[in-house]
Amino acid sequence: MDIKNAQLVVDHWIKEHGVRYFNELTNMAQLTEEVGEVARIIARRYGEQSEKESDKDKDLGEELADVLFVVLCLANQTGIDLQEAFDAKIRKKTDRDHKRHQNNDKLR
Repeated sequence: MDIKNAQLVVDHWIKEHGVRYFNELTNMAQLTEEVGEVARIIARRYGEQSEKESDKDKDLGEELADVLFVVLCLANQTGIDLQEAFDAKIRKKTDRDHKRHQNNDKLR
C-alpha cells in the first residue's frame, strides 16, 4: 500500500469507527506518547537499559504502526498529501546527500 492509500484507509477508519479526528493538538500529544512507547522499547531492548518483565511482550512493530497511524491522521486533517511530501523529501535527500554518507569515514 502506498502512502496516499494509507491516508485514505485512515480517513475511512476515522469516519466509520472514530466518529471524528481528534484536534491537531490532541493528535500531536498522542504522537508524542506513541513515539515515547517506541523509544522505551528501543532503549530497553537494543540500548543499555534493562528490559523490564512488563516490557518483554511489547511489539515494536505495533508501536511503530501506532506512530504511523497518528502521522497519517495529522496529514489528513492538515491537508498534507504525505505521498507527495515524502517523494519530494527523498528527491531532496538524494540530491543533497548523494555522496555525503558514502564519503563519511565514521560510517565505514
